[in-house]
Amino acid sequence: MSELRESLKNGKYVITAEVAPPKGTDITEIRREADIYRDSVDAVNITDNQSSVMKASPLAIAKVLMESGVEPIYQITTRDRNRVAIQSELLGASILGIKNVLALTGDAIENGDHPQAKAVFDIDSVQLLDIISGLNKGVDSSGNKLNKPTDFFVGAASFPEADPFELEFVKTKKKIKAGARFLQSQAVYSVDKFKSFYEETKGLDVYILAGIIVLKSVKMAKYMNKHVSGVNVPKEIIAELKDAKDEAEKGIEIAARLIVELKQFSHGVHIMTLGKAESVPKILERANLI
Repeated sequence: MSELRESLKNGKYVITAEVAPPKGTDITEIRREADIYRDSVDAVNITDNQSSVMKASPLAIAKVLMESGVEPIYQITTRDRNRVAIQSELLGASILGIKNVLALTGDAIENGDHPQAKAVFDIDSVQLLDIISGLNKGVDSSGNKLNKPTDFFVGAASFPEADPFELEFVKTKKKIKAGARFLQSQAVYSVDKFKSFYEETKGLDVYILAGIIVLKSVKMAKYMNKHVSGVNVPKEIIAELKDAKDEAEKGIEIAARLIVELKQFSHGVHIMTLGKAESVPKILERANLI
């Protein structure tokens, strides 16, 4: 049973975080982050070769988190595998006891550290969601019966600040129709835009988790504006960081403030610290969530 699903069903405001698998086999840092997250968040995402940079399998890291007492959200992308490999991996995840899956398309191969690799993209994220829904019903993508169905709580990504928003929301509705029961958003910095997104999803069978990327510096904010799709850090927030004595501390303050403002328009929050897990308890305390 997915504890994340039960928490949302029971009306709890949930907190999710994120870890990145190592580029290698040393999992010391993963265990350190798990120790921090165990008592402060409801579940933790494991990224799947984020930015197309080759790292350890998120399936293995999900197992490590479970052994550490942390509920994983297993991310899987359509970039690297065809539908046969994806379904095989999902069945393996179910056998290991993983209950939460986030279905993603994945970043472009040419932007990663193996630009010579060939992307697969046999299916897109909407088709992947449909396949997972089928596995939950006991059939594979060709209609063949499984000897036992999976029981995944399935999520997808959303982009509330996308421009144009209308096209993005059409895809979001397709994801929900295909089986997404929760959405984790890209980083949100405009409360008004997120409120509009939340209002649009009312009446749809889905839980909304607002994404928060914890800013570390002015340089990071400007980099995201230039290179990260769907992210727009306003000039007012960049000015706040620039005027701060401690930019990282100001980033924590901004994250906590955004969570407070977004709480009434969401069912939870997804905090992305980019390796700074220790900032999560500080953020939650300032947002009065601990």
